[in-house]
Amino acid sequence: MPATSFTPDAIGHYIWATKYRWQQRDEVYDKRIEDTWLRVARAAAAVEDSHQDVWQQRFYALLENFSFLPGGRILAGAGTDLRVTLFNCFVMGLIGDDMEGIFDSLKEAALTLQAGGGVGYDFSTLRPHGSIAKASGNIASGPVSFMLIWNAMCDTLLSTGARRGAMLASLRCDHPDIEAFIHAKRDRGALNHFNLSVQISDDFMRAVADDADWPLVFPLAAISTGSGMESVMRSWPGFSGPVPCAVLAHKPARRLWQQIMQATYAMAEPGVLFTDRINAMNNLYYREHITCTNPCGEVPLPPYGACNLGSINLTRFVRQPFTSRAELDMKGIQASVTIATRFLDNIIDCSALPLPAQREASHGSRRIGLGISGLADALIMLGLRYDSQQARLVAGQLMQKICHGAYHSSIGLAREKGSFPFFDREAYLKSAFIQRLPAGIRRQIATDGIRNSHLLAIAPTGTISLLAGNISSGIEAVFAFTMTRRILDRQGNYQLFELEDHAYRQWREAAGDAAQLPAQFITAQQVSPRDQLRMQSALQKHVDSAISKTITVPGDFPFADFRDLYLFAFEHGLKGCTTYRPDTPRGEVLSRDDA
Repeated sequence: MPATSFTPDAIGHYIWATKYRWQQRDEVYDKRIEDTWLRVARAAAAVEDSHQDVWQQRFYALLENFSFLPGGRILAGAGTDLRVTLFNCFVMGLIGDDMEGIFDSLKEAALTLQAGGGVGYDFSTLRPHGSIAKASGNIASGPVSFMLIWNAMCDTLLSTGARRGAMLASLRCDHPDIEAFIHAKRDRGALNHFNLSVQISDDFMRAVADDADWPLVFPLAAISTGSGMESVMRSWPGFSGPVPCAVLAHKPARRLWQQIMQATYAMAEPGVLFTDRINAMNNLYYREHITCTNPCGEVPLPPYGACNLGSINLTRFVRQPFTSRAELDMKGIQASVTIATRFLDNIIDCSALPLPAQREASHGSRRIGLGISGLADALIMLGLRYDSQQARLVAGQLMQKICHGAYHSSIGLAREKGSFPFFDREAYLKSAFIQRLPAGIRRQIATDGIRNSHLLAIAPTGTISLLAGNISSGIEAVFAFTMTRRILDRQGNYQLFELEDHAYRQWREAAGDAAQLPAQFITAQQVSPRDQLRMQSALQKHVDSAISKTITVPGDFPFADFRDLYLFAFEHGLKGCTTYRPDTPRGEVLSRDDA
């Protein structure tokens, strides 16, 4: 299929018209992008008790010129009469280990996907393949077999015209079916609607370091075992505390780790979730245990947890780009953070939710996910190489200011509207992330409370980055300065478009086609995987949820250098990691024109 060349305005118009414009059949409600901004601003302001006109104007100014990019569900659904959710991110409830529980969970996933949310699932509650249920005597087929049913359900929803489904499946590293899970996507096209992530515990990482055996276990209460079976105490989803678990096998920990890395090298999956760190750094550690994230990994959530998203477009805040005087407009960013925090908090109240349990969880915590996009382009405009120590320093300081600004804003909202219902002042102030905040912020929380349990998450922003003129996505390095991209249209077909990176286009228009690119113009293929992880680590210190970042690896990158990347991520304080190598059969959405 030949690619169609579009100007930045034209590709933005195409994305808007096909994904975010409000229209029903022949009735078009949003005539221009300004109508979409007004619709969204009006919806967010409508939940205010007073001064709705003032807040509508402020929210519109925030959205104008793509300075702030709300999550796609917000752009598409806010202010319409469509039965959709404005939340992008969900983790579903625990799956009951029987047919009734399994298909109840399947129904809940279908309803959530149909409403527009992406879902994450922990399949660890399902008995391992070949085990015998203690209650019924039935032989289990294992979690991977039931994941196929979820995948088929997602296919069926797509055939009805629903938006493309996104799901994440996670499994404990000590589940007896972990090897089957690691290799579940070995066949091309298998489980194509799932991202896979292994739940990695600190104990497992110690076993890898010590070259120790690793027990694969399952709760004794659920399976029939012979007398004298070895058992250990483990915390397990669905139980209030540690329970006796049968040890069904022993595996060398390093061999399991090697399998994970080999599968990731070959298939770009599974990713890893460092669940002990996720829980240790969770602001709601005192009432939640998290084992899963949304499909892109930026929001770890408890069962039935939900979160909405929005990103500050950093490219709109670079003054005098490509000059020696280039700088970030920090006052402008701080002002946007204040308004964006209130905007996302309001979205909680004006959004429908598919399930009552999701409403209870989201309104109880009032989680929001404020992040950034266009980081790589902004660094280029500032004259900084993405892989430099100076770039990491600037990015880290920027994220710290956004973090502190968001917390100040949420404290102000608590004074005005009240704290989130799950707020326990004493316990919350003891959480590890809150302990890292300046003493002044902690004193304010102690005095006034806080409106939102979590405030920060950095999402991938792939499609809304195109809407904003093809800025670099999230915190990713620029994939390529000219590229061909596949874009899904309303009919479910892919269209190909030739694109230019936002910063590259600005430079070319200012300096001319013949001008030599400055040294800061580097692509993801030129940034070492470890330097990508160092950038993610520099930002994670100031993010209370997590970061969606795919570590791009050249196709010819040796496995000997690749095999320790997840270990490097663990050692650098990350909550999870995924990789992408072009030679893997995942299927490319982007392809470089300069390759």
